[in-house]
Amino acid sequence: MKKIMLGVGVIGALAYLGTVGYIHNFDQNQTQKLLATSKFSERDRVAVTQLFANGCQNCHSKGGELPFYAQLPIVGSMVDKDIELGNKFFDFQQFLEGLNDPIKLSEAELAKLEAVIKDGSMPPARYKFIHWQSGIDATQQAQLLEWISELRKQFLPKHVETDPKNSIQPIPDEIEVNIEKVALGNILYHDVRLSGDNTISCHSCHQLNRGGVDGLKTSTGIGGQKGGINAPTVFNAVFNKTQFWDGRAKDLTEQAGGPPLNPIEMGSKNWDEVIAKLNQDETFKQQFLAVYPAITAENITDAIAEFEKTLITPNSPFDRYLKGDKSALSEQAQRGYKLFTEYRCNTCHVGTAMGGQSYERFGLYDDYFAHRQTLETDADKGRMAQTKDPKDLHKFKVPTLRNVALTAPYFHDASTADLSEAIKIMARYQSGKDLTPQQLADLKAFLESLTGEYQGKPLTLDKAEAME
Repeated sequence: MKKIMLGVGVIGALAYLGTVGYIHNFDQNQTQKLLATSKFSERDRVAVTQLFANGCQNCHSKGGELPFYAQLPIVGSMVDKDIELGNKFFDFQQFLEGLNDPIKLSEAELAKLEAVIKDGSMPPARYKFIHWQSGIDATQQAQLLEWISELRKQFLPKHVETDPKNSIQPIPDEIEVNIEKVALGNILYHDVRLSGDNTISCHSCHQLNRGGVDGLKTSTGIGGQKGGINAPTVFNAVFNKTQFWDGRAKDLTEQAGGPPLNPIEMGSKNWDEVIAKLNQDETFKQQFLAVYPAITAENITDAIAEFEKTLITPNSPFDRYLKGDKSALSEQAQRGYKLFTEYRCNTCHVGTAMGGQSYERFGLYDDYFAHRQTLETDADKGRMAQTKDPKDLHKFKVPTLRNVALTAPYFHDASTADLSEAIKIMARYQSGKDLTPQQLADLKAFLESLTGEYQGKPLTLDKAEAME
């Protein structure tokens, strides 16, 4: 019996070392190669070297050279599990690619890294027990946090009092646009001639008097057809890093080109069909040609995108709070904001839009799709539908929380139209928390404070019935 226990103890020790002890091979072979080929600034190099020294890459990236004992049956499965969990929460390689190419850098990645540096939860205690030289002291912590603040400055909106130490920023009162294009885009946004049977416009599914949505689980398209996924709000979409739940459009212009030719949505056969109809309207044609040299698909979508840039909703109570008016939020909403930060909701719902900056797995702490009790559909594939990479299964672009009290039903599958229920779902599956009734009420009060103004007037929900 003693021999058996001793054997189990040795295997357990190896397993423990296997899950935390493979820093050296990765460091020696990967760090030098990375630093030698990167475009990092000197400040980036210092920070990245510090992150590598603390083993971030071990569980948050793939491809490191593991030591021999990682090949043992028990050890190997534990190492694989650590890497799987680590990559689920944070992709270190993706973050490094963002440092090399700022276009790829996500505000969410900065926020996640900042959160664990602030609270000291990374590297984990068991890792530091084995690698006693790892860990971030107070000086290094301050340096890394200041470095993150400097990186974040590139995302800050202009003409607004902002705090680079905060992962959330207020919506600016206005953004620079071409007024002539906006006027033309406004007409096109509401123009049913973009659809095959002249019944559906952009506004049909993204109604400006209904929070930028239509209030339906899935929108109604040409011929009464139903879409396969919940329509996201058009308000503040300009602040999204990409468009659509799966990120298939890189910007508003590309997004505007999708629905008109979608056979379920607006159902036009091709752009020639749309252009022919618009050319028959002499008044509109002259207005268009005063702005663009010709009526083309590229110019139509450019005008719509320019109009959509103006669909921003600044001056919410929370925006005023961020800009220094501490009386703008009720005490209950302030408690909700504190919980929002404590539960790290502000590491995914980041930036000006409080979302739209990253793709996150729906079900970090529990299996949402297994518990949903409905069959999975193509819409549930999320980002994987575009990348074809299995690791992107069930990952979706994080939706904006701006005006969330007006944009029910919630989630890509519209599984609930109740804001309180949506909060409970997010707390359970994304933060691993079961909320008390008071916490739920506080968080709801905070989310209600995110409703802003459109064209100088408070955004409200038109109580008229949504389209059926």
